[in-house]
Amino acid sequence: MSPTEHPAQRAVAAAEAHSAHNYDPLPVVIASAEGAWMTDVEGRRYLDLLAGYSALNFGHGNRRLIDAATAQLERVTLTSRAFHHDRFGAFCAELAELCGMEMVLPMNTGAEAVETAVKTARKWGYRVKGVPDGRARIIAAENNFHGRTTTLISFSTDPTARADHGPFTPGFDIVPYGDPAAMEAALDAAPEETVAVLLEPIQGEAGVLVPPPGYLARVRELTRARNVLFIADEIQSGLGRTGQTFACEHEGVVPDVYLLGKALGGGVVPVSAVVSSEEVLGVHRPGEHGSTFGGNPLACAVALEVIAMLRTGEFQRRAAELGELLHRELGLLLGDGVQEVRGRGLWAGVDIHPSLGTGRQISERLMERGVLVKETHGTTIRIAPPLVISKEDLEWGLDQLRAVLAE
Repeated sequence: MSPTEHPAQRAVAAAEAHSAHNYDPLPVVIASAEGAWMTDVEGRRYLDLLAGYSALNFGHGNRRLIDAATAQLERVTLTSRAFHHDRFGAFCAELAELCGMEMVLPMNTGAEAVETAVKTARKWGYRVKGVPDGRARIIAAENNFHGRTTTLISFSTDPTARADHGPFTPGFDIVPYGDPAAMEAALDAAPEETVAVLLEPIQGEAGVLVPPPGYLARVRELTRARNVLFIADEIQSGLGRTGQTFACEHEGVVPDVYLLGKALGGGVVPVSAVVSSEEVLGVHRPGEHGSTFGGNPLACAVALEVIAMLRTGEFQRRAAELGELLHRELGLLLGDGVQEVRGRGLWAGVDIHPSLGTGRQISERLMERGVLVKETHGTTIRIAPPLVISKEDLEWGLDQLRAVLAE
């Protein structure tokens, strides 16, 4: 059999030949999945310790979500926002209630949610705060990842994300992440023109960076005192991943705006949302912003089931309990090939000693042992299993990491 006749190699070759090379996936070709396990085209099973960057918090093929999607597929999938549909109002009301907010603006992808938040904050600044036209300013943090649109990479500090994409959108200032003094200085540099602070409560793409204790609470205090919106990008950290519904809850913080995505669509359809108060989202008027697929019936049906599942608290508890196991076991590897472990709940960034290989090489060795993770920033691997993973499967996956490091 020639290499091109091998099922996996043939699939990879076709992808390499006919798709833009904007990703560098591991050389595994998935054909089916259930729960925390995926199966490739040759029938080999892999434990998924990435969960679609937290889009699959509830596992692959979750029966409740599949049933909700199937039932809606047989009724109506899209109306556009030109008409009302019978799932939209319930979705907005129940998501607002879950967040302790009043209004929802639904979109599709995480980047769309962040773009929508940028536009909303500026519009709020002009119409409510009284910022002079064209002067609205938003503060973001170094090492952020909010998406890949031209505007969002305008305040990225990742040279790979920015290279050859300029000119960039003005109106953003960047401060060190986790530094309250730097945040205060930035806010006081132009308080009358600053409309928002945009932060990830935990920086995922940067390597699962958790800010120092009290940082989010201090940012909340600073923004409230200066009439500046605090926008929490909980697209990866939210909806159960860290052991709470939202990562901000670990510091008792309620932002002005939640940005949600990924797990909101249950790994079935892309669903994202901006969730806030009537004062903030009420600045939008018909025709000023929208999306053909945003808030479509299929998306709403799936997201409603996600919300119902989160209301039970089961998944938050699992993330907290299994997260203790995850971080305890990873902590035992410090000094044995692991330089640092960060994270919260079922979410960890693991820095591998460079002498053992790059994050990519460690990911490939784990793949050979039937475990799937993905690298970021050179020598860091991210671990974020579906929240439905069993204790036994998680322990087995960590055993494989331990074996790879011992090799």
